[in-house]
Amino acid sequence: MAVFQYQALNAAGQEVKDEVEAPTKEEAVAKVKSLGYFPTKVVEKGGKKRIGAKKGGGPKKRKAAGTGFGWVSTKTLTQLTRQLSTLQDAGLPILRSIKILEQQQKPGLLKNVLKQVGEDVESGATLSEALARHPKVFDRLYCNMVAAGEAGGVLDVILQRLAEFLEKAQKLKSKVIGAMIYPTVVITIASTITLLIIIFLVPKFRDIFADFGVDTLPAITNLLIKISNWLIKGSPPGWLVIVLSPLLIWGIYKLIRQAYIGRYVLDMIALKIPVMGKIVSKSGIARFARTLGTLIAAGVPILEALKITRDTTGNEVYASMLGKVHDSIREGDSFANPLRASKCVDSLVVNMVDVGEETGELDKMLYKVADTYDDEVDTLVASLVSLLEPIMVVVLGGIVGFIVVALYMPMIHLIQGLTS
Repeated sequence: MAVFQYQALNAAGQEVKDEVEAPTKEEAVAKVKSLGYFPTKVVEKGGKKRIGAKKGGGPKKRKAAGTGFGWVSTKTLTQLTRQLSTLQDAGLPILRSIKILEQQQKPGLLKNVLKQVGEDVESGATLSEALARHPKVFDRLYCNMVAAGEAGGVLDVILQRLAEFLEKAQKLKSKVIGAMIYPTVVITIASTITLLIIIFLVPKFRDIFADFGVDTLPAITNLLIKISNWLIKGSPPGWLVIVLSPLLIWGIYKLIRQAYIGRYVLDMIALKIPVMGKIVSKSGIARFARTLGTLIAAGVPILEALKITRDTTGNEVYASMLGKVHDSIREGDSFANPLRASKCVDSLVVNMVDVGEETGELDKMLYKVADTYDDEVDTLVASLVSLLEPIMVVVLGGIVGFIVVALYMPMIHLIQGLTS
């Protein structure tokens, strides 16, 4: 009977390392689970090295490809996950599956990553360990889901759930971004045209007024001319300030987000913005509910699932809330009580979680919360677009009206003076 070394998590989310005797790896996993642990790694002690293994065991050390240049889109990662799930469901060995997927990829980051993942698996690493070496492509959530699938012997099912999660998360993100494209394009084009008018057209009118000896101009015209002079002759030129300001603001924003307190304050402010704050709030709740539900459905212990969700939520306000929930559960409290005390989510979420705990179907309740909030985000995004359209018309009309009045008031006075 073989001896297997295992790493697992106990009910408190703490790591346990030990050995068990079993004829096969599957039975070793079952024995570990019967002890009340959640296995994360099970390997045969003193087992034969796989072909290609380096002396000393384990994958050869090198710089992870995930830290290089390039990126992998969520759509591409989702397709890869679905294909890998299909190959595993068909019964192909994991190494063979990785090599098939590598051959299908175009030259680039993902192909290089899959090549290194295949080499690591061939050298004796588990798939989750190999993927974890490329955090730029496979985040912590992805790797932990794969580890859960490996430990439970249901990797194909877990990969299918993971693909569905990625699709829904990307769909929600695309809806919000797509709704912002129209107003962004309109504002950008209108701002560009306005700048060109002020820079090139206003100086010509200024010269006309000077040629006709108009000494006293209306206040609104003087203001427009001052703006034009600042844009052209300012130090630095105003047009350069306007063009570089978004980049400067973005740089400051990224700098502030380097610190935890900065991220927390910015996320809190985002939640307080009218209309937009509700979109941020509901999309954030939908994200962490779907993430947590997916992990629990995969068999990840609740404490470990909360840690992963906290680290991948993308919002420090909700991350802090999940951290407090994690600590409360570890001390023996329920999920719903600390969630209610945080006051970061409404009663619907608390009640759904409470029902999920009572019925033992917490993952299903979290999925329903995510679906409900996804629908609400759709409605809010549509409302925001409807609100932005009249606001843009009024603002742009006001700017155009200001320029027209400022330029033609002196012209009217000049014509009246010439005809009198």
